[in-house]
Amino acid sequence: MDYFEQRNENNIEKTRRIIKELPAFANEFFVGIQTRTSPLTRLNYAYDLRIFFNYLSNNLYDGKVAITEITLADLERLQAFDIECYVEYLNSYTYNGKKFRCGEKAKERKLASLRSFFKYYFKKDKLSSDITRKVDMPKIHEKAIIRLDSEEIAKLLDTVDSEFIGDLSTRQNSYHSITRVRDLAILTLFLSTGIRISELIGLNKKDFNFANNSFIVTRKGGNKSILYFGEETEIAIKNYIQWIENEKAEKTDFGRKISDDDCLFYSLQGKRISVRAVQNLVKKYSKIITPLKKITPHKLRSTFGTELYQNTKDIYVVADVLGHRDVNTTKKHYAAISEEIRRKAAATVKLRDDNDANEDK
Repeated sequence: MDYFEQRNENNIEKTRRIIKELPAFANEFFVGIQTRTSPLTRLNYAYDLRIFFNYLSNNLYDGKVAITEITLADLERLQAFDIECYVEYLNSYTYNGKKFRCGEKAKERKLASLRSFFKYYFKKDKLSSDITRKVDMPKIHEKAIIRLDSEEIAKLLDTVDSEFIGDLSTRQNSYHSITRVRDLAILTLFLSTGIRISELIGLNKKDFNFANNSFIVTRKGGNKSILYFGEETEIAIKNYIQWIENEKAEKTDFGRKISDDDCLFYSLQGKRISVRAVQNLVKKYSKIITPLKKITPHKLRSTFGTELYQNTKDIYVVADVLGHRDVNTTKKHYAAISEEIRRKAAATVKLRDDNDANEDK
């Protein structure tokens, strides 16, 4: 079973456990949508619906009705204002003793989950109306794209490639001496292909074809794509794979820990590297070269997308390489760059030659 199959299986099990905490009728929704949604999508629905029903039980019903006792008849009695109160509740709420706050995008996703839920039962004639449609989606204020410029990219890779980094502690440098080749391969691959963090973590050695510098990536939803990389990335990945083979052959402490021969990127425990570990290494190095920018793996993806768009001027190429299903998603993120290009284009257009203008005078 590969990484993505195992991840799907884990998500399915998590979703089933959460469904047991929800009203009994909710199971029908998850069964009904399973052919057109991914296990991860259904898990996120489950998380969001658990928060909603927890709100109904503890706030709307003052704890007098348990979550599992809520019925479709209870949903039928809800008004649009009740949903609006729930959205307001998401600004700051407590669940299992922990405090949570939802920003615009988090509230948008939770309301979208609720809309899908109510829409399902409305279409099945089990609710007479879909009141969630009467509630406006939260307004999303688009933020400027945070990305690395060309100088910062070079500085980042040079820093990672250094045997000793002055900004790191002695302990951090001791770890860096072990992970340097791996970290350089990870950051180079991020910056040269724009893949998502989940796509990078799921990579196996067999996914790479160095005959034409291509690799297979598993996209969101399970679709597979073939992407290509340049010579610099080829060198970084090959150096890393060779380093792994040397560690195993020499039976170093790290080499003896490696248990999965198919995996590409390993943690120091010899297992497939985790999302948290990749996030931490990106944060660690980027803080050194650009402390004012909060760089994440997704910001490295934005950096690649920006570079690709500026070089191709083709939003459809960017959408395809980034794996966006809808080109409007790409346009939304790179609209500011489009405006910049249009302004530059306008400045290059001259209606009268400067010499002609002087002659007229």
